[in-house]
Amino acid sequence: AGDGDCGHTHARAARAIQRWMRGRPPPAAPAQLLSALADLMLEEMGGSSGVLYGLFLTAAAQPLRGRSDLPAWADAMDAGIEAMQRYGGAAPGDRTMLDSLCAAREALQGLRAPGADLLQVLGTAVQSAEAAAEATKDMEAGAGRASYISSARLLQPDPGAVAVAAVLRALLEGLQR
Repeated sequence: AGDGDCGHTHARAARAIQRWMRGRPPPAAPAQLLSALADLMLEEMGGSSGVLYGLFLTAAAQPLRGRSDLPAWADAMDAGIEAMQRYGGAAPGDRTMLDSLCAAREALQGLRAPGADLLQVLGTAVQSAEAAAEATKDMEAGAGRASYISSARLLQPDPGAVAVAAVLRALLEGLQR
């Protein structure tokens, strides 16, 4: 969806996660898992995406300390997005990964409902993230690398938004298995 840099960065992260998981079992506690993934993204992913994912995962781990109920996961998404916005300076509508994340966050609020079905809510979140990623195609870039390029040359959806939607889809498919 771009010049290839975002894809290479995400592929590097995926390979690092695969190596990490082959080397030891991932932590069972959600907060520890997200913290370990944050460290891995900061060390291995590289680029601004690595920093942003690291910030997101570090902040998302906090509400999960001692909790793993479904509302805690909605809180984790809120905390991660808040950290990305605070340190990254972007907002929804700026044609960045935040467009997909924020769309998913709205759907994930359904995790707060009593008796929420995780897979159903996550499925809706994935669909929302994918639609938001596609919608970035028609947005003016307000942040990130795309903000340095003429909007007339931005013909594809934002690569970061597409990547976030793909990561969320992979999480859903993994949980469904």
